[in-house]
Amino acid sequence: MLNVAVKAARAAGAIINRAALDVESVRVSAKQTNDFVTEIDHAAEAAIIETLLTAYPGHGILAEESGSEHGARDSEFVWIIDPLDGTTNFIHGFPVYCVSIALAVRGKVEQAVVYDPTRNDLFCATKGRGTYLNDRRLRVAKRTRLQECLISTGFPYRPGDKLKTYLNMLGEVMSQCAGVRRPGAAALDLAYVAAGYSDGFFETGLQPWDVAAGSLLVTEAGGLIGNFTGEADFIHHGECVAGNPKIYGQMVATLAKYSKFAGAGDKAGVRQAMVETTDSQDASDEAPAEAAAPAAPKTTLTSRRIKAVSPVPAATPKLPDAPF
Repeated sequence: MLNVAVKAARAAGAIINRAALDVESVRVSAKQTNDFVTEIDHAAEAAIIETLLTAYPGHGILAEESGSEHGARDSEFVWIIDPLDGTTNFIHGFPVYCVSIALAVRGKVEQAVVYDPTRNDLFCATKGRGTYLNDRRLRVAKRTRLQECLISTGFPYRPGDKLKTYLNMLGEVMSQCAGVRRPGAAALDLAYVAAGYSDGFFETGLQPWDVAAGSLLVTEAGGLIGNFTGEADFIHHGECVAGNPKIYGQMVATLAKYSKFAGAGDKAGVRQAMVETTDSQDASDEAPAEAAAPAAPKTTLTSRRIKAVSPVPAATPKLPDAPF
């Protein structure tokens, strides 16, 4: 089954590479604001589905562009497909995008392929047999202190994505690590965590096809992956954090209060911190204008002192069991 997935990924990659030679001619449409799809997404997805269903006509399909339109509806074997993760990068000629294919058996991912066609990098994993980049066995990075780590993420880009909450969360992570990167393709971000190129990853607003293959790459390389509260059954939760076991634990401690599954007290604490931070920023914005105003004769201006906002203590609530 892994060999069939590799064949499908390479077929999609060939379509993508041919189109990348003249990306300006590719037809692009918007599914919603800042969420693009191209004729190449559709062509690559069709090639993947044809390859998979030719080999396994009784299997199900869950694909980004066509959903569950193809394949069997009641199969225990479901292929989860993102034909071109990083479409926005692709249409701008920015060479960070990939093909992502996973096979879930009774709700658990057992096969995974993430293929980067620009570098001909093939990341593969089979449950219980490890993760490989081409022919090299991969392990997650060994760093144990978050302040030494390079963390990748994805920025909110759709209306209603709670940008202010994300910026608060990003600010906390940035203050605790060595650097943050935003490549723009979640499946490839997770493959890079598995390879040890980055130490951790977090993002919200994700779909199953964004994380299914990458999740197996990470765990088979010795890492951990889950939602912001640390729940491992996360694929449909829309939020994801990954890293080696020690870094994963430190990131969950920071991110748990931002989870949609956080307790009411944690959510209230985050909202209060955001209000106080906004008030502090407003005061900061006013202070320079006041200082810059021309001084009246025989009048002394007194500068304001703005009190820093203390971070809200994090708690890690337990998430109830959820189906795949």
